[in-house]
Amino acid sequence: MRQLRTFSTLLTKHLSCEPHIKVYKYMRQLIANQFKTHQPTLVLTVVKGKLHKTHCSLSQLTGGECRMADFGLRSYQEEVVERALRRENIIIWLPTGGGKTRAAVYVAKKHLETTERATVVVLVNKVHLVEQHYSKEFKPHLDPKYKIEAVTGDSGQKDFFGKVVEKSHMVICTAQILFNALTNMEENKHVELSDITLLIIDECHHTHKEGVYNKIMRHYLEKKLKGERKLPQVLGLTASPGTGGAKILERAVEHVLQICANLDSAIVSTKNYIPELKEKVPRPFKSMDIVDKRPQDPFGDQLKSMMQMIHDFMPLPPDFRLRESGTQEYEADVVILEQTGVKEQNRILAQCALHLRQYNDALLINDTLRMMDAYRSLEEFYDIKGNNAKDGTDFFLVGLFQENQVELREIARNSQYENPKMGKLETVLLKQFGPDPESRGILFCKTRKSTHCLNDWVLNNRALRQAGIKAAVLIGAGSGISHMTQNEQTDTICKFRQGALNLLISTSVAEEGLDIPECNLVVRYGLLTNEIAQQQATGRARAQDSQYSVVAQRGGREVHREHINELLEELTGQAIAKVQEMSIHDFRTKINELQIQEVIGSKVANMHKKEKRGRFAASRVQLLCRNCFKSVASGSDIKLVENAHYVNVNPDFRKHYKVGGQVRIGKTFEDWEPGRTISCNDCNQDWGFEIKYRKIALLPNIAIKNFALETPEGTTPVKKWKDVSFTVEEFDFQEYIQDNFPDMTID
Repeated sequence: MRQLRTFSTLLTKHLSCEPHIKVYKYMRQLIANQFKTHQPTLVLTVVKGKLHKTHCSLSQLTGGECRMADFGLRSYQEEVVERALRRENIIIWLPTGGGKTRAAVYVAKKHLETTERATVVVLVNKVHLVEQHYSKEFKPHLDPKYKIEAVTGDSGQKDFFGKVVEKSHMVICTAQILFNALTNMEENKHVELSDITLLIIDECHHTHKEGVYNKIMRHYLEKKLKGERKLPQVLGLTASPGTGGAKILERAVEHVLQICANLDSAIVSTKNYIPELKEKVPRPFKSMDIVDKRPQDPFGDQLKSMMQMIHDFMPLPPDFRLRESGTQEYEADVVILEQTGVKEQNRILAQCALHLRQYNDALLINDTLRMMDAYRSLEEFYDIKGNNAKDGTDFFLVGLFQENQVELREIARNSQYENPKMGKLETVLLKQFGPDPESRGILFCKTRKSTHCLNDWVLNNRALRQAGIKAAVLIGAGSGISHMTQNEQTDTICKFRQGALNLLISTSVAEEGLDIPECNLVVRYGLLTNEIAQQQATGRARAQDSQYSVVAQRGGREVHREHINELLEELTGQAIAKVQEMSIHDFRTKINELQIQEVIGSKVANMHKKEKRGRFAASRVQLLCRNCFKSVASGSDIKLVENAHYVNVNPDFRKHYKVGGQVRIGKTFEDWEPGRTISCNDCNQDWGFEIKYRKIALLPNIAIKNFALETPEGTTPVKKWKDVSFTVEEFDFQEYIQDNFPDMTID
């Protein structure tokens, strides 16, 4: 209301004579009403004794028109930032390409200009977005007046994150780094939410369940519900909060309200400048590029015949019915069977299920990619398994593939039976790149393996090469062998921006946030995703007259899912409208109720996790090799290094494994470096890899998914360490040195 008082002062100067008092009072009340409703304001001016009427936005009334216009904001962007400029917590809902980030930059700039000792933190959920937001958005508008830092897991600054926040006006980082800082009490690393005055959360629809955004906001909600006042203003950005799986409006509204509650924010969209938004953010032309089912599929038929032989060999539980092979449902079935085999220490069942999953993967690849890609996936699997055969089950399974290997390879080489989807994909790419070599496209597919197969196909396709297509893979950053490094990601995106590459073959990593204005083609290939992913992918086509293509089989699930997602997109808009129509009282009451439920529910869930973790004493749990079921370690041998690495500190464990090749991760770490791979001495099952800690301790870092736990209540497999039923103690480096190097002293 400070701005309203400013208006009153201005009006008093112009309407100080008595005849205009009524007009002055009317205008004062009118402006007050517009502050509440956020509608374009009717402005009355007196020129030469006559009353004139015009319409303008709040920013124009407050003198912000020139500043916003100079900044490059459009009218719909001005509208959606108004409440944020009044320091309200809001979620900006604009379509992909609508300029959410630019609006956030403006809010951040005004916040830094008007807030004493301001500190802005911008959170992203993908590593490559840190650099994009830093160099393309925030730095050009805020540097050099304000000190801005970009921090990722690869940068040394993360180890002094508390100091970085203390000495910076703005920090842009991945959400995990802030969460680590909130929970790490070391002085150089720790950050309190009260140290931050504005928290900007990109792609904020991920603020739910156990996502890292939601873990951060739980810290916020706990403090809020305790009555703490020094909390940051929250600004969320999203192109779609989605429906949360809901198919009816009531449930979709509940989902949107839950997102609002998790972010402690109202959701804001443009109401008065929708035509301008549609004009500035045109949707690409959508085409459903449909192919008929291949008339003959001898490769797939041969695989199914081999799978049936395994079905006949394995001791399938009498009440268990496998669903159709070549589907995700079948994969879920054989995963359950493998787990059942591990629990019962029934190696025949476990191994048959494991091999069936590989055959099912090959069927899925055959349905999406080339027959040779499917063949090679099996060949790679059996090259390893063939050298590690342990008993009659292994000899049967390996022998089955070897007996059919030559025939499978010959079929895979026969172009007569090739996947028609690949031909359609080639047509789509040539249609875009043939007439326009300057085109840029993104080809989305499901798995990392698919990206590499498609890239190989492009490189070996003469027609695509002649069309000038220069492709590269873009997959998620991480420390895993199959991931890209952050530098590799950055280099690939940079080449795409500059035109050295013109086709990215990507997993979902490129769906959100990647801003390439020249991109005029998006292809979704073999994908079944939700409505959020579909909208995000569509929004990557930013150029005028862009093309959005879905390559799929006639009557297939991809086509059905695409149509369902279009309906869910409409449902999302309806749900948001319902939430925005709620009265302030009803909205706040509901949000408060949901926040209390969220905090209590989280505490109860954490209690259950602790109970599960402490269910058995570590000494009463044995770790078995998941392949041969040999007991190789006690739970008490396992220690946790830096809250990340689960290592076996018992020297006797060394006699159970053999070492392989050197692990290369592509980046360096402060206190440790990777060593060589380790595997079971008896059956060659992969177990993990050694790490060298602080240049001294050589420790086997084990992946629990490659083991089974034998507890007093039976044997059970676990996928992640957080699911184990015993407590893992912290690694004590000093104690380790005393036990293993008694003559060494540590200062």
